Amino acid sequence: MSGNSERYELLNRSFEAHYGASPSWWVRAPGRVDLMGSHTDYNLGYVLTLPIGWDTWMAIRPREDRSVRLFSLNLAAGEGFDLDNIQRLPGKDWRNYVRGVADVLAKEGFAMKGFDGVVHSTVPMCSGLSSSAALECAAATAFEAVAGCAIDPVRKARLCQRAENQFVGVNCGILDQYTSCMGQAGCALVLDCRDLSSHPVRLAEGMSVVICDTRFKRELAGSEYGQRRAQCEEGARRLGVQALREIALDNFYAREHELPAEIAKRCRFIVEENDRVLKLADALAVYDQAAIDRLTAASFRGACDLYEIGVPAMHAMYHAMTAAPGLLGARQAGAGFGGCMVAFVESDQVESFAESVRLAYHQATGTSPNVSPVYAAAGAGLIPVGALTCPTQ
Repeated sequence: MSGNSERYELLNRSFEAHYGASPSWWVRAPGRVDLMGSHTDYNLGYVLTLPIGWDTWMAIRPREDRSVRLFSLNLAAGEGFDLDNIQRLPGKDWRNYVRGVADVLAKEGFAMKGFDGVVHSTVPMCSGLSSSAALECAAATAFEAVAGCAIDPVRKARLCQRAENQFVGVNCGILDQYTSCMGQAGCALVLDCRDLSSHPVRLAEGMSVVICDTRFKRELAGSEYGQRRAQCEEGARRLGVQALREIALDNFYAREHELPAEIAKRCRFIVEENDRVLKLADALAVYDQAAIDRLTAASFRGACDLYEIGVPAMHAMYHAMTAAPGLLGARQAGAGFGGCMVAFVESDQVESFAESVRLAYHQATGTSPNVSPVYAAAGAGLIPVGALTCPTQ
């Protein structure tokens, strides 16, 4: 799809075909890529996160009854449920993300109204770019629109996180939903996951962020994510702190011998990764190439050796990225176990970098990866239909 206007026409035609009318509102919510800070969010630490132009759109129209009807263009599948009888569906079903948001909002006392909708996402599923959070935050924004209410963005992020934790059954941290709700166009965010404050960071001129999708699909709910989180919580308990965020590097190094070996490895990665977030934010703002390379390389080594979230596809992609022209730094993105990786690339070398990575990764794995630059997008909200000429990926 070449641009937003074509995407708008596709959703509009689909909406009219399914519901015999035109949509009343358009909403969107972005995916995200973490530039530094793997697994630090549920340890109440820092994350350097980028809301990206790959996003989820919903075209919606209010209904007179309390039914919600949706059609997914990505999956060519429909959904329908009653707001007075919200049931969780078995298994890993995309519909549970929408139902979970509706369930949480209703329990919080928001006025809930039904709507018809068509949903389309450019966030690859199971890629580590928060396709689920983008869907949740778009759904919450749709419920806001039809009810004529406004939810504080931080509260909306918390409610969408609760939907994923309690209704979907994935014990994720706040990172994905916060980024999707609080994103600022043109900026990365340094998020403090303890108090949910953040500040924007503009990357220095001359560098681009490039997503490199291994196309090795990960399943967060079925991965070792929960085990890693439990190990961090045990480490924090043994060290006498509420969360690993609270222990400084030097203090941890002095005390890590108190922990079982595997727990110590997991905690070392988190404590070191948390320290790297603020350092990388500073380095990106001033184009400190040596620091960018050093910090991203240390993050990837720690993810593989200490947190053990690497898979062969990620190693193959890392080797392809680090051998490509124009690279400033490369690391994992998301929870690991596959999905996407992220590179900082000299802006005038992006095309050469992408061609080199595609060729090398395909030679190593037989898989053709998706390699694309991304820009920093605004957070979830209504789409001004008359302004569908903004940059697209």
